Amino acid sequence: MENTRRSLLAGLGGLGMIPFVTNRAHARSGAATDASATGAMVLSTWDFGAAANAVAFAQLAKGGSLIDAVEAGAMVPEADPTNHSVGYSGYPDRDGHVTLDAVIMDDVGGVGAVAALENTMHAISVARRVMERTPHTFLVGEGATRFARDQGFPQQSLLTPESEKAWRDWLKTAKYQPEANSENRITRTPGGALDHDTIGLLARTADGRMAGACTTSGMAFKMRGRVGDSPQVGSGLYVEAGVGGATSTGLGEEVTRVAGSARVVASMRGGSTPQQACEEVVRHIAKLRGDAIRGVQVGFLALDTKGNVGAFCLLPGFTYAVTDARGKTTVLKARSLFQA
Repeated sequence: MENTRRSLLAGLGGLGMIPFVTNRAHARSGAATDASATGAMVLSTWDFGAAANAVAFAQLAKGGSLIDAVEAGAMVPEADPTNHSVGYSGYPDRDGHVTLDAVIMDDVGGVGAVAALENTMHAISVARRVMERTPHTFLVGEGATRFARDQGFPQQSLLTPESEKAWRDWLKTAKYQPEANSENRITRTPGGALDHDTIGLLARTADGRMAGACTTSGMAFKMRGRVGDSPQVGSGLYVEAGVGGATSTGLGEEVTRVAGSARVVASMRGGSTPQQACEEVVRHIAKLRGDAIRGVQVGFLALDTKGNVGAFCLLPGFTYAVTDARGKTTVLKARSLFQA
């Protein structure tokens, strides 16, 4: 399939045509006909990831591919109006626009991503279309939104009355300074409640094949055009055949400075366990940034091809959901470098 894809791209030759290309066969080779019998696993960031895991695991159990699974899982929080940091009802940028970022990736280099996508609920599905139906890996802004429209995705406003009210309350005193509300669990929303955060998912079959997804509406009240770590391969998500995968959460700017998820996977490639790899990158960020990260949350979640899990963060509060081969989901608290 990869040779066929390369041949198709090589044959473009200025014709101005975009062929239908797909990486689905890559993930299909790791598809599970019975997830409970094959040792499939699904991991995701935060406690609300439990619902996403359930949907992703069900996809594997009925014979869906790894890409099917992580896409379906990511769609759950994207459609949740009570989650203000992923999709529908996400907090807007400082000008009142809800913009979404997402990436999807398999373990043999299949990648699709979008950033600053507007008026489209399921950014993860648009990212998958980028992977499967274009010769590119990343579309942004107006181009991403137009691509979603051309692909037939429903166009709708993502700004709900609740998120609009939070934005208008913020405008009264903010002086257009972005806040890390939805990318820093320690900070409270304008209403006083702790907010959710980006969701990253990792899925694995018993033979060690993997895929991942990451989707978010980004930092609350961000500057228009801001893109965090979530849709960037190597920052918000990275998956590599024969090694494993990692995803990040928290303040994206601190993750992008060190290409955090790629660094975790590189450490695993070098012999570190997932736990050791997550701890290494968090400690590196702390050493690199010093007082600049005081009060900031950054966390990493990792899974290797043997099913070993690692999680670590700067500050207490980062939770993650693990669904095992029996379909049982457990929500765990990650260890942290610092105390609150």
